[in-house]
Amino acid sequence: MKIAAIVPVKTFSLAKTRLDLSSQQKEDLCKIMLEEILYTLSISPQIEKTVIVTKEEKAIELGKKYNAIIIPDKEEKSVNNAVALADKYLLENKFDASIVFPQDIPFIKTQDIDFMLNYKVPPNFAIVVPSRRFDGTNALVRMPIDLMATHYDEDSYKIHMNTAKEYTRNVALVFVKRIMWDVDNMDDLRFLLEQNEKPEIAAKIKNILETK
Repeated sequence: MKIAAIVPVKTFSLAKTRLDLSSQQKEDLCKIMLEEILYTLSISPQIEKTVIVTKEEKAIELGKKYNAIIIPDKEEKSVNNAVALADKYLLENKFDASIVFPQDIPFIKTQDIDFMLNYKVPPNFAIVVPSRRFDGTNALVRMPIDLMATHYDEDSYKIHMNTAKEYTRNVALVFVKRIMWDVDNMDDLRFLLEQNEKPEIAAKIKNILETK
């Protein structure tokens, strides 16, 4: 089974508007988080290829470093539009399934991907991992690629669950803590740094926060 990861990446300077940080701090934070995600995906035995949809130059550089497919997102309309662009590429290149990840879950590990995919039931299935506050979708697995359109930024995990059930009986809501830990505001960031995970990455993030 050919599985691809899709990572829509918003322009760093426009991302994370709810973080009480300078523009440079936010850009540095986005870069560290994205690089760690790309690294993890690059060493996952489950992921055949990672697709980044972005117009952010620093993200494109990181994508090339980790041998990702880069799809330009010149208009940067929405996450849903970015995923649709990736879907088209993956369908044309005969991938069987995809996993959409956000750019801000730096503590993800390869075993988290393995655990999540234990719930796959070919030939058609959907797996949803919600965010920690249950107000978003931090991983969405679809087989086939075009099983359904995505509905990000709309209380998305409930809509993804309900929409998936219209197309397949094989729908799983899976809780994977490190995938559920995203960063939208300062409380999320503090929570992340309180966890005993990836000390090297945590140290880099703390260093950014201490830089004025």
